[in-house]
Amino acid sequence: MKTIITILFAKLVRTRNKKWISSPIKWQKKTFNKLISSASNTSFGKDHGFSEIVSYEDFKKKVPVRDYEGLKPYVDKVVTGEKNILWPGQPLYFAKTSGTTSGAKYIPITRESIRTHVNSARDALLNYFLKTKNYKPINGKHMFLQGSPKLDKKNGVYLGRLSGISAHYVPKLFLKNRKPSWPTNCIDDWEEKVDKIIEETVGEKMTIIAGIPSWVQMYFEKIVENEKKTISEVFPQLSLYVYGGVSYEPYRSAFDKLFGKKIDTLALFPASEGFFGYQDDFSGDQTDLLLLLNNDIFYEFIKAKDFLKGNYERISLKDVELNVNYLLIISTSAGLWAYNIGDTVKFTSKEPYRIIVTGRIKHFLSAFGEHVISEEVEKAMKAATINHGVTIREFTVAPNINPDQGLPRHEWYVEFETVPNDINSFTDTLENEMISQNIYYKDLVLGNIIQQLDVVNVKKGGFNKYMKSVGRLGGQNKVPRLSNDRIIAEKLNNLNS
Repeated sequence: MKTIITILFAKLVRTRNKKWISSPIKWQKKTFNKLISSASNTSFGKDHGFSEIVSYEDFKKKVPVRDYEGLKPYVDKVVTGEKNILWPGQPLYFAKTSGTTSGAKYIPITRESIRTHVNSARDALLNYFLKTKNYKPINGKHMFLQGSPKLDKKNGVYLGRLSGISAHYVPKLFLKNRKPSWPTNCIDDWEEKVDKIIEETVGEKMTIIAGIPSWVQMYFEKIVENEKKTISEVFPQLSLYVYGGVSYEPYRSAFDKLFGKKIDTLALFPASEGFFGYQDDFSGDQTDLLLLLNNDIFYEFIKAKDFLKGNYERISLKDVELNVNYLLIISTSAGLWAYNIGDTVKFTSKEPYRIIVTGRIKHFLSAFGEHVISEEVEKAMKAATINHGVTIREFTVAPNINPDQGLPRHEWYVEFETVPNDINSFTDTLENEMISQNIYYKDLVLGNIIQQLDVVNVKKGGFNKYMKSVGRLGGQNKVPRLSNDRIIAEKLNNLNS
């Protein structure tokens, strides 16, 4: 019965979604008008003349691009309990995330915006069921490795991690399918929590497992170590792994080994600020994401190379080009306006609009003017692991501007699952891949400004120790792929010694 209900509902949702997929520009204009009209009497709307905005060009003139620090004066008022600041009334939640210059960030989530988060996660799964005809997972147990669902209150508004907030919105139809138990999900200590989850899931009919790859990998490895079996032997009905937040490619070979057989994967693009896309096509190896236009989100884009030069000229969806690296700018029903979320994307298709996530604008490496981005180092690592038949657990890249010997260089800190037989050949592959992808890097190497990259072998468990040392072990936390300083590198060196 549950399967029949799910299939019928999935077909209804597919019919609804065809409307915005087939008329993307029309739908974006509709969203734009709805957002401006809804917020015209808020403090932000009055300060920025929303009542006078009749076109996108008006909006660009009146509302500058801001990041969290730029929007913080308004957010602070919302946090203290003031109403009608960024969006009518008060938000339902604050999603608490790690900040940069001002400590913790409080991202408002409203009654309207939480609905889009929930519906998007639901639609991603329903689309997967219909496209693959794999309905077996529906009746099994589903586990999302997530943050604690325990919520605090701040001036009458619930406060927690996005993944913890989402735990309150599991459809009633699937409540009995959910793992782990509520008490286990509320455990704060990550290592204790993983051990308890293993107790509750091993022996169960697990069919869907979801979570950020690095933390699911930790969960899988503990099971394999305890049971002396592959994951597919421990969970024979498991047929879908759902992930988001980072590229899966650096982890793919390790997961393939842990699974022991082919398992379907479903890529998502969720964030505290909104749910932006999900994988809608399973016919090949690509994991491009359908850009969601039914989410009360108006999208704008700035070419990443222009933004890094201080040029913030932005465009709407209708003017994007394929294979250009864009910074994603959003306006939403949570009251975020021309908001720079820091993620960069490339369009791979315009019929429908599909994207890949290329990294974070602040996570780039340009200590020598090379402008290396996450997408490039992840492609290089994928090629090297495939060519040399090795698997990795985690990696990050940092500059070494003043080495003890030789020219400055990039240092790749890599925690191997299986170490290459020939580390020099592995390093050469990484170097050749980077030279082929990035002309600035190539010129610097050939011009003897920097020398070939170095690979630093991080001891097993080193990245977990680093994340624990900075209070970011588990949950939705991710290791930055790139940095322009040596903060992470030096901490890894200390843990490695």
